[in-house]
Amino acid sequence: MKHKNINLLVLAVLLFLASACNKEYYVDSGVLTPNYNGTILQYLKSKPAMFDTTVRVIALAGMNEVLDKENVTFFAPTSSSIYKSVKALNAYLLQNGRDTVKQLSQIKPEVWRKTLSLYIFKGTNRLKDYPQIDTLAYTAFPGQSYSSYGGGRIMNIGVIFNDASSGSTSIKYAGYRQLFLSYIKDFTKPQQSLVNIPVATSDIAPNNGIIHVLRQATLSGSTLVNKHNFGFVNDIFINDVLASGIMPAQ
Repeated sequence: MKHKNINLLVLAVLLFLASACNKEYYVDSGVLTPNYNGTILQYLKSKPAMFDTTVRVIALAGMNEVLDKENVTFFAPTSSSIYKSVKALNAYLLQNGRDTVKQLSQIKPEVWRKTLSLYIFKGTNRLKDYPQIDTLAYTAFPGQSYSSYGGGRIMNIGVIFNDASSGSTSIKYAGYRQLFLSYIKDFTKPQQSLVNIPVATSDIAPNNGIIHVLRQATLSGSTLVNKHNFGFVNDIFINDVLASGIMPAQ
């Protein structure tokens, strides 16, 4: 009976994977189809509810052409992630008796460009192109290091292979697969210092590359629920802004 249960579970997994190939992709805010007849930048502009601030930051960073003409893979942060990091910056400024940032343009282009580059990689890479990562078995499944756009920083990218379970029966690594983008805070201890950000929707295919949409923040009452900060680590983003200097509001 145990072997029969396992065989039924394997069959269920295979049927699920086969049917998923023909379904649309889901994110926190709705349904997305995998193909888009336009560029990466045009796609982002077509989804203002998710990416209006993201599009603004791309322009401020002077990177419109990168996402409009070059062949790249973009792990797209939503506007809510940028809002969260700017909110943290303003909290720091208030605590230190300084004027807060009222306009995104007060943060210098080089800061936006450095931070945004962490999410961009040359070439086209779908979920299937990335290796497995298991944070509990990192030596066996470490993901892989990739250089972000312009050689900005080495990032880790990998796919979590979840287990498939049915009742008391479980098959390791046979469940759904989720892509992760990870920031390495300390290269001498990569396993302990990974900041892992899950992808909500993978493999959206515009004409000039691939978009993997990072998990979007949601509001729970008046609280913004989201682990991801634009730039991955608030202290680094804040320090970059302060070191570059904040411009006066217009």
